[in-house]
Amino acid sequence: MIKNRIHLGESGASLWLPELRESFARSADVERIVVRLSGRHYGVRERELFLPTAQDGAERDFLLRYLSANIYNLLSAYSASELCVFCGGGTAELVRALPPLFEGGGLGKVSSVALRIYGGLAFRISPLDEYAPTENAASAVSLDLPRRLRGRVRASAEKSCVGIDVGGSDIKLAVSCRGSLLYTKEYDWNPAASPTADGITEPILALVREAAGRIAREGGTLDAVGISFPDVVIGDRIVGGETPKTKGMRENAALDYETEFAKLRELRAAILPLCAPGAAVRLTNDGNMSAYTAAVELAEGGADEAIRGGVVAHSLGTDLGTGWLLSDGTIPAIPLELYDLLLDLGDLPAAALPPADLRSTRNENSGMPGVRRYLGQAAAYRLAWTLDPSLLDGFVRREGELLTIPTAPEDLRKPCLEHLMRLAAEGDGSAEEIFRRIGKNLSVVAQEMNWLFGQTPPSRFLFGRFVKSRRCFELLCEGFGAAGTGIRLIAADDDLANTPLMRQLAQMPGVSVAQFAQAIGAIYYAAE
Repeated sequence: MIKNRIHLGESGASLWLPELRESFARSADVERIVVRLSGRHYGVRERELFLPTAQDGAERDFLLRYLSANIYNLLSAYSASELCVFCGGGTAELVRALPPLFEGGGLGKVSSVALRIYGGLAFRISPLDEYAPTENAASAVSLDLPRRLRGRVRASAEKSCVGIDVGGSDIKLAVSCRGSLLYTKEYDWNPAASPTADGITEPILALVREAAGRIAREGGTLDAVGISFPDVVIGDRIVGGETPKTKGMRENAALDYETEFAKLRELRAAILPLCAPGAAVRLTNDGNMSAYTAAVELAEGGADEAIRGGVVAHSLGTDLGTGWLLSDGTIPAIPLELYDLLLDLGDLPAAALPPADLRSTRNENSGMPGVRRYLGQAAAYRLAWTLDPSLLDGFVRREGELLTIPTAPEDLRKPCLEHLMRLAAEGDGSAEEIFRRIGKNLSVVAQEMNWLFGQTPPSRFLFGRFVKSRRCFELLCEGFGAAGTGIRLIAADDDLANTPLMRQLAQMPGVSVAQFAQAIGAIYYAAE
């Protein structure tokens, strides 16, 4: 069974982790292990896995990759101060090989995040016969959640607020003054190229200064700033530090990365002096802001029942952002870094290419075949080359054997994606298939979420550039629906414009709700 899968992966086929997990669990000759995560922000989480018996070294290596991918995904989602694996029999040897794999780069990315959140990650191995279930119970449903969300909308109408949605290729800004949407702005940038924290923080601070000046001319003061930031954010502080946005800082040998990253971690403190005394400055992950934005709009539209079970949302653009507003109205204090999950243990020819190559399935930040290369703009480039390389004519640079979408002297990433979206909307068959396949890949993420978190809400709200084109969204739904997950995708477009600021946004020429929804949501998130 294992050897056949190895051959499929070597031939370029995908070996999806949820399918492997289900197949192994149904097999007769398997051994059970239990993985327990502990962290003060969430308590205890436990998941079981089943491992077949390896017949040779190649099969053992495959099972070790399989086991480490499952644990990596759990840590990407939750992080932990301690990870304990309960095992016995032949699995103990595999488990003992795990700790060294989570040191340094690659899989060690999650250990670095745990260091910044918890001060470190302890790895423990215990006999399976000592295991006793201890996982925490789920949070209770709050019947007050819709009312509380509508209260944030009312509060924003009495203040002057700034909402910022930080992306990988642009920053989106929305500014309101006492319930009126003054203006929106899109600022193009490439944070991954910045060798210092200032290159990331200064553009954000400049936009806040500009907004404060405009608000002052309207006779107001800056009372609230909400920021959607693409990194792990816990307690309004950026604590991850392993995303593509900080790539330039990580690779800058002239500075100590932890010292430099601390400047980014304190972005909230740098913004506070630009605001009125007592102002609220709140940050959360961009995916969480998507979920919060969807929940606010649903609450304002009277869809209370749809909210009470919580809201899950994704933003599809430069990367995949994932957010979750729990049924009790809180955002879980976990990394939720689903964009970096390991879902495919196959397609080994593509995984052998360097991350900088557009054909590779390896994420640039972790060096491993993660979700970022299956969803988001990088997936669109990779699939375009696979289906019809001529789709990328005029956008590809060849440097020896390396193929890239250039970022200098002109950044062609966004124009290339817009080009592919336009071709799909015009009926180009290969371009249409790009977005169907991305939809299918998103269904694999949905399956992985159900394993990681248990039962999740039956709908997914999609934000971002991919949703801007109605046809592209329809194609995503086709690919997603073919997987039979039973989950419905909902576009965060003009139909989700229920709050006063979002309705004003929908009426503004030259912009769309899909583009600036999270910036508007950030305003409501900060208004208290």
